[in-house]
Amino acid sequence: MRLNTLKEVAGLTLAFFLLNLANPVSAAEAAKAAIPEKKVRVLMVTGIDYPGHVWRQTAPVIREALSRDPRLEIFTIEDPHFLDSSALARYDVMVMHWQNWEQPGPGATARTNLQQWLEGGKGLVLVHFACGAWHGEWAQFEKVAGRVWFGSNPGPDKRQHDPYGVFKVEFPRPDHPIAAGLPAFETTDELYTCLIGEHPIEVVARARSKVDDKDYPMAFTSTLGKGRTFHCTLGHDVKALSVPEVQELYRRGTAWAAGVTPAKQP
Repeated sequence: MRLNTLKEVAGLTLAFFLLNLANPVSAAEAAKAAIPEKKVRVLMVTGIDYPGHVWRQTAPVIREALSRDPRLEIFTIEDPHFLDSSALARYDVMVMHWQNWEQPGPGATARTNLQQWLEGGKGLVLVHFACGAWHGEWAQFEKVAGRVWFGSNPGPDKRQHDPYGVFKVEFPRPDHPIAAGLPAFETTDELYTCLIGEHPIEVVARARSKVDDKDYPMAFTSTLGKGRTFHCTLGHDVKALSVPEVQELYRRGTAWAAGVTPAKQP
């Protein structure tokens, strides 16, 4: 019985050896196949917004869109004051889908946590009116977000956005990893013209205003310390967030913010 077992083992070993001769696999590839890829922990923070932005409807759309990248594990919390907690360190990327309309933003502890977390090598994604968080209460938010909303009283030469309607989104850098292979597309949304700031950014997507015939960034990236920020102003409502190319932008932007190679999803 012992002899038969050894013969069987020898036969299996020989078969495995011959199979590898026909289909060689490197040690690195074998090790990679044996160890499951660690998922990126993505925390979407929502719960409050301008009354015209119905976050209870839009947050599930964003979550579903991001979850189609199997590398991303999505968590949701409906309270921006979670940023007060050191538990933020458990996550690789935070998706900001909130704006503290007519109320103070999370305080000094939350601001310090967020900035240090990002600078330490984490990723941040801003959705639509998240650019308006803190209402100018926090000067460093410009560096965190790349660009910020200029406030509710911009003056006679400024406006919040073009009238809600159809416009074309284009990609000025088709070789950018977030934009690679994405065609220009039309969407029905708010074309934001309300962003200000001097922090260095790289524009990923842009659109031309029908009001002043100027180009404005619709999506861009920036860095702070070791951290990465992907900021997209598209996504006023469920219709705007349901455009396949917009969802693809957010999926790829979230992966980029995590330091993962963006990949086209079905």
